[in-house]
Amino acid sequence: MTLEPFGARLRRAMDERGPLCVGIDPHASLLAEWGLDDDVAGLERFSRTVVEATADRIAVLKPQSAFFERFGSRGIAVLEKSVAQARAAGALVVMDAKRGDIGSTMAAYAESFLREDAPLFSDALTVSPYLGYGSLSPAVALARESGAGLFVLALTSNPEGGEVQHAVRVEDPAGRNVGATMLAHLAAENAGEEPLGSFGAVVGATLGDLSSYDLDINGPLLAPGIGAQGATPADLPRVFGAAVRNVVPNVSRGVLRHGPDVVALRDAADRFADEVRSAVGAA
Repeated sequence: MTLEPFGARLRRAMDERGPLCVGIDPHASLLAEWGLDDDVAGLERFSRTVVEATADRIAVLKPQSAFFERFGSRGIAVLEKSVAQARAAGALVVMDAKRGDIGSTMAAYAESFLREDAPLFSDALTVSPYLGYGSLSPAVALARESGAGLFVLALTSNPEGGEVQHAVRVEDPAGRNVGATMLAHLAAENAGEEPLGSFGAVVGATLGDLSSYDLDINGPLLAPGIGAQGATPADLPRVFGAAVRNVVPNVSRGVLRHGPDVVALRDAADRFADEVRSAVGAA
């Protein structure tokens, strides 16, 4: 049975649990900080602990696929288990895989993460549109069919992103840059959807004043950069303005560095969730 659309499920989760997203980023240095070996056993212990500590209270968990893929098939098996456990505990899972290609290859990527019976089925997937927004059409179609969502890279927090995302499209009569063009495509995808569209943008919380962009896409805005990258929950209203209610702020190391103690992880996640809820509620 097709799920209720991702946007509706996300809106409900954000309203009930707060809008925080916690990343599951088991990179080698963090495993070492936890006293774990950089191997599949360490990966499994790390992921299981994060899910146990947060999945019953946080709206969204975002595993970074690359940190599992580096261990080959055994790492992917850990990722499959983590996704299933997180969803069973009530969290929505956004798979951070940033897939992007054309035609049948893009369709295969979509089937890997967005087909309901796929082992890695996730509530939403991050995708790259930089082979042209239209190249994402297989993922858009399958997401609609399965009740899943997408987060499209639009205005990312990494400094290198500007050379592509801030480039002005000569053929665009409105003179929009590439990032603004992606936001416009997403607004069209979400037109008329209630209470929230399922097609979101990745927009960095570290980017400062974004008032020149129309962030009102009737969809969620996944906002990396909270914590270790320098942004704070208090920055969200200033950066996102009237769209702040639809922001899903992502924090990874700010929570994960408190492991491997489950209680400490839980407390850190709760603190960030409360800070985000207060910042958004005061906007």
